[in-house]
Amino acid sequence: MKRKIKRIAVIVTVSLMMLAIGGIVLHCAYKAYLKAAYPLKYESIVSTYANEYDLPPSLIYAVIHTESHFREDAVSHAGAKGLMQLMDETYEWIQTKFPEEPEPPERIFEPEINIRCGAKVLDVLHDMFTHSDTAIAAYNAGSGTVSKWLEDTRYSADGETLMHIPFKETENYVKRVHSARERYQMLYGIE
Repeated sequence: MKRKIKRIAVIVTVSLMMLAIGGIVLHCAYKAYLKAAYPLKYESIVSTYANEYDLPPSLIYAVIHTESHFREDAVSHAGAKGLMQLMDETYEWIQTKFPEEPEPPERIFEPEINIRCGAKVLDVLHDMFTHSDTAIAAYNAGSGTVSKWLEDTRYSADGETLMHIPFKETENYVKRVHSARERYQMLYGIE
């Protein structure tokens, strides 16, 4: 009888240890999967422009992830280009905010140029709109469109924050950026 109890105790102990080890392995594998899905590419570039424009690096990473999934050569159906999916007009306009000569249009796909310009767009939008979600919505829908929404009492009670985003695409975009940003904060401990 004692042997049987001892054998059961050993089996239970070994089973619990295997479950614990399996749980640790699964957790590590899941975290590795998430890090592959949410990479920290272009770290020095993102860090440089996050500091220069006083933006959270997690926001820049989240926008890149949401816009292009880190594909430098990405082109959207609307014609937005590069990592941060800049339209040609936005690319030309944002360069007027820099003191040096504008970069030629073909450089829009270069990570350094694209991230610099995209981060500057985020900076300008955060200056235009007091609420971060509103700035993120403007990155997707355009500042003119968002300004009109803010003037409409169906979408904004105070003219500064959006209670409701009338474009489903933009509403989903803001949610996806938030989700990606939370992943970056959780995985890498970055703000």
